Amino acid sequence: MDYQDEGLPEKTDEIGLPEKQDEKRLAPRFSILKWVLFLFFIFYFVISSYRIPILIKLGEYLIVEHKAEKADLIVCLAGEDVERTLAVVDVYRKGLAPHIFRAKELKPDNLDYLKEKVRNYPTYFDLFILITEGFGIPGKVILSTEDRVGSTMDEARLVRKFVLDRGIKSLILITSLTHSRRAWLTFKKVFKDDNIRIISLPSHYQLFNPKDWWTKRKYTRELIFEYQKLIYYKIAYLI
Repeated sequence: MDYQDEGLPEKTDEIGLPEKQDEKRLAPRFSILKWVLFLFFIFYFVISSYRIPILIKLGEYLIVEHKAEKADLIVCLAGEDVERTLAVVDVYRKGLAPHIFRAKELKPDNLDYLKEKVRNYPTYFDLFILITEGFGIPGKVILSTEDRVGSTMDEARLVRKFVLDRGIKSLILITSLTHSRRAWLTFKKVFKDDNIRIISLPSHYQLFNPKDWWTKRKYTRELIFEYQKLIYYKIAYLI
């Protein structure tokens, strides 16, 4: 009676496992594991060796600053009132623009009730006016609207409407250092078809330093939040 080779059982080891089949299974797994460990080692080496330069680049990327030039209007973005308003004062005193625009933020919940009880309670816009007046800037050069904004995109759209209605052709954008890239990209997006020159002059009164931001908890949190917002704006608004 003839028997074919394929009908015979494979050679097994002491515990009954096919020897050749077991080797074939183990070899690819071991090879993949070696590559994973090798790539992990390379990644760890790169991060360890270039950690400081990478962190500095992360800080520098957020900052967009142009050469100071004359423009038709200074636009101070809402928020961080002390550092941004002080930069507005400097730019105005240098004669770089004749007027200043500052949008009003959305009202906090129960603000009207609070102002009934605390009559002179200042809003953020009130603080902006208080600081500029304290430095001798006349109130007549401060411009705004009754429309309120809740985001950088809202501000850019409001400023565009304000600017186009008045024939303004150039503006100086003042915000915090860490906010300057997202603000500039947002304004560029909103004004892309309007031939408006946008000059970014972020405030150096913010004590953010790209060379050591990770040593200060405040700026570490701020950088992380700003990158989250920047990613969101790139996805949501394609800035």
